[in-house]
Amino acid sequence: MQSRRSVLALAATSTAVLAAPAVHAQSLLPVRFSLDWAFQGPQAAFLLALERGYFRREGLAVTMDRGFGSGDVPVKIAGGSYDVGVADLNPTIRMKLERPEIDLFSPFLIYDATALAVMTVRREGITRPAQLQDRTLAAPESDSGRQLFPAFAKAAGIDAARIRWQTVTPQLRETMLAQGRVNAITGFITSGILSLRGLGVPANDIITMKYSDFGADFYATSLITTRRFAEANPAAVTALIRGLIRAQYDSLADPAGAIAVLRMREPLTDVALERERLEMSLNELTFTQHVRANGFGRVDTVRLQRGIDMVRDAFGIARPLSWGEVYDPRYLPPATDMKLA
Repeated sequence: MQSRRSVLALAATSTAVLAAPAVHAQSLLPVRFSLDWAFQGPQAAFLLALERGYFRREGLAVTMDRGFGSGDVPVKIAGGSYDVGVADLNPTIRMKLERPEIDLFSPFLIYDATALAVMTVRREGITRPAQLQDRTLAAPESDSGRQLFPAFAKAAGIDAARIRWQTVTPQLRETMLAQGRVNAITGFITSGILSLRGLGVPANDIITMKYSDFGADFYATSLITTRRFAEANPAAVTALIRGLIRAQYDSLADPAGAIAVLRMREPLTDVALERERLEMSLNELTFTQHVRANGFGRVDTVRLQRGIDMVRDAFGIARPLSWGEVYDPRYLPPATDMKLA
């Protein structure tokens, strides 16, 4: 594990760059950036890169909007509404499997561990995947946990056809479970667990079945863009990655500072709750033991290919898809920019 002193040192260095001469506004490249979800704790680390000028000082005029689920982000990038975004990689994999012509890929995998899970509450009597059969689960259609549920079901040995789905808005998902109107939900642990607690559900009453615990060990939140944009703007893609990495380290060093930035976008932020959500994403999903030891960008392509094949198999798609069609590391910055000193 890296020392707190070294983390704080990098954060101080990162903040100091704001004193650098500003790039002339007329030379800035506009970049439309979509987050994966609403302005919550995990999104603070991305907003921090924008607020601290990490993109602007490299000639990028980035606008960053909230997202509506990892299944929605690649659709909007492919359709031209956004140039880049962050989202769980697996809905993009499914899109490329079903529509080979889709011009989408990831130049940078951010979360080393998947946040996908099924969540329920103790009163439902569900403690293992088999007990989800013939029950009702709630999620938005664009939720990556819902889209990837067939892969989880296959890995866990249950029949996905025996699941009843109720489509809800993102704002109602946890509420439906807390009120007893559905039996379980799918989503990210950083959203579901803490949102349920925010609704008054005691922590020891929340039952969580992580996809990774049942064999669906996917790579997760990634930077998504198109080949067209990346090939036209390779330096911009590398600059985006460099800024995102720096902000992840900054957030690890000073989560309170990241949440302060979040409050600038969302004044009604529950500071304690969103800080806990941010720290969960940093410590459980981003800075895994592997990333702490090796830095970002050290992707296990065997694991990535296994995840792609799992998605392909779960949806009964015959066409193979190689990892190189999904992930391209050529846009990564130098190794010195990806690992904490």
